[in-house]
Amino acid sequence: MSKTLKLVLAANLIVLAILAFVYPHLMVGPGKLIPGHSKLDTDCFACHAPFIGSTTDRCTTCHKPEEIGKLTTLGQPIQKPLTSTPFHQKLLKQDCLACHSDHAGVKRFRITGRFNHALLQADARKECQSCHKSPKDSLHQQITGNCSQCHTQEKWVPATFDHDKYFVLDRDHNVKCITCHERNDYSRYTCYGCHEHTPEKIRREHIEEGIRDFKNCVECHRSADEHDIRMPGRGREQAKERRKRDDD
Repeated sequence: MSKTLKLVLAANLIVLAILAFVYPHLMVGPGKLIPGHSKLDTDCFACHAPFIGSTTDRCTTCHKPEEIGKLTTLGQPIQKPLTSTPFHQKLLKQDCLACHSDHAGVKRFRITGRFNHALLQADARKECQSCHKSPKDSLHQQITGNCSQCHTQEKWVPATFDHDKYFVLDRDHNVKCITCHERNDYSRYTCYGCHEHTPEKIRREHIEEGIRDFKNCVECHRSADEHDIRMPGRGREQAKERRKRDDD
């Protein structure tokens, strides 16, 4: 075997090793088909086009886009649909392979739980509860709609919202959401839902300290700790000293 041939073979092996590491789902055996497609186990070309692979056109030969989620491929009504509202009809384009892989081997290397919401029409992206069941815990029972304030379309669970970034719910502030967020509008809040925080009292105390802009409470107050105050432009230490003098 010539030296040149050996180099070519070595280069090919290196390329294959790299491809197996970077694209394992393309390099490994595809594995068994899902039960629904088990009858096609010996008919690869039912889904795969020669030299191209599986394509959406092959999928829609059996799965009619207007019937997906409503009827089986035999035209029978689906008894237990996965979602309360069929959403395949609300896709911007039919791209079956963006979400589906019917071989077990390929699924092992595919990120699970990742539906690309960019495939949905704009209006459908707001209908979260048509696919996601509404939680029944005490927190979510206080909330209606507006899922996107806590959940992202990249990852539904867990929620990405962290209330401590805005205000720590400790001591007397561990109350129902509606106490501060009226009409379930979580883009706004009020500190006047508590009898201790009246507009007159808040205004008087801040004017006495030379503070005239006090509409956005959490800009300075991030917890129930009266010494934990962030005052833009005036310094945290200065605020602490003032509170300390008042206590003395």
